[in-house]
Amino acid sequence: MRLASSHLSAVAIARRVRAGEAGPLAAARLSLAAIARDEARVRAWSHVMPAARLEAMDPAGIAAGALAGVPLGIKDVIDVADMPTAFGVPALAPDAASFDACAVGMLRAAGAVPIGKTVTAEFAFKTPGPTRNPHAVGHTPGGSSSGSAAAVAAGMVPAALGTQTGGSMIRPAAFCGVVGFKPSFGRVFRDGMKLTCESLDAIGWYANDVEDAQAIADVLLGAPVSEAEGGRPLTIAVQLGNPRADLCSESRNEIARVCAALRAHGVQCVPVEAERETALLLQAHDVIMHYEFARSLAPVVERHGEALSAPLLRAVAHGLSIGAAEYLEMRAAQASLRHGWRALYGGADALLTPSTPGAAPLGLDHTGDASFNKIWSVLGWPCLHLPTAFNRAGLPLGMQLVGDWESDHALLSLGRKLHHLLVQQGE
Repeated sequence: MRLASSHLSAVAIARRVRAGEAGPLAAARLSLAAIARDEARVRAWSHVMPAARLEAMDPAGIAAGALAGVPLGIKDVIDVADMPTAFGVPALAPDAASFDACAVGMLRAAGAVPIGKTVTAEFAFKTPGPTRNPHAVGHTPGGSSSGSAAAVAAGMVPAALGTQTGGSMIRPAAFCGVVGFKPSFGRVFRDGMKLTCESLDAIGWYANDVEDAQAIADVLLGAPVSEAEGGRPLTIAVQLGNPRADLCSESRNEIARVCAALRAHGVQCVPVEAERETALLLQAHDVIMHYEFARSLAPVVERHGEALSAPLLRAVAHGLSIGAAEYLEMRAAQASLRHGWRALYGGADALLTPSTPGAAPLGLDHTGDASFNKIWSVLGWPCLHLPTAFNRAGLPLGMQLVGDWESDHALLSLGRKLHHLLVQQGE
């Protein structure tokens, strides 16, 4: 599931650098060349490191880490030292950050090379930036982590950081046809990130395959604790229903095809319903997100309201109208369901569910429907988008695997085990 054969694997880049088969800056040079070639079409970047600055870097600190020489894109709500953080609002004309965000610093310490800031929707909310879908430039790449997903899909970088409050990691992964991983809430340190929703915001990442996503997880989450392989058949719960979104026929057919492929390999696929819980969690997301978003952005609105979009201003006004009692009620619902995996899905190893209602819709003035993502953001459960096919128009299709609270490494391991079984032959 790669857009072009020129796409680089993060794991392969690091392996070659550590072995002395490639220079520590070689892959970053290729990334800058790819950006120069394709950025006018895709428009994924808000800031790109000048080539002279790259050449001035000390390669000695890059050559030995787990991500040695791997170029990265960083969503423009996360600080990178000596690069501006504009939050998707260029009119704010920010100064360059003095320090890396914690997650960026950890990746840099592992040898990765952050080469630029990727486009985000305005303050990671609704109003989209200029990024286009690399598969069809008239279609949305999703949001709010649009630039990060598109940069990976277009082969500009092998991996990029994004964030998710509602569906801002998984939806762009689905629309752009790349692997997207949102960890369990709180597993990645958020220091140096512009928080808009304290109880929901999570840093995630995009890659071309699950192996690369695992390599980044090993750095940001710590190495997994090895577990003995179980002898029982895998069980996947399958949840398709959502009270706020209708699943299109091609996505429904693709999930049916995937389930048939899983069953052919001995995996049990068990349909489940959680209508009451889904409705409650969607309500909780609306309340928690608006309440926290409004209070986070109120100082920005007060000082720079003229630079902000009407949808953002309306969201802040709505959030400020929500009372503390309603907010605390929804926080209590969030807490009560977060550890309810067994009650909802029994002993299932993971949940299979749509990432989006369908392929990327036409138009660049919106970022698509996040209804299939919001409940997992409220629960804080880890999510992994797996691209599996293309529709007749050449747009990616796929689905997400969801795991129990803090089962991040297990979910990635399962995704890596299953992904090659699910990709439609011939793609």
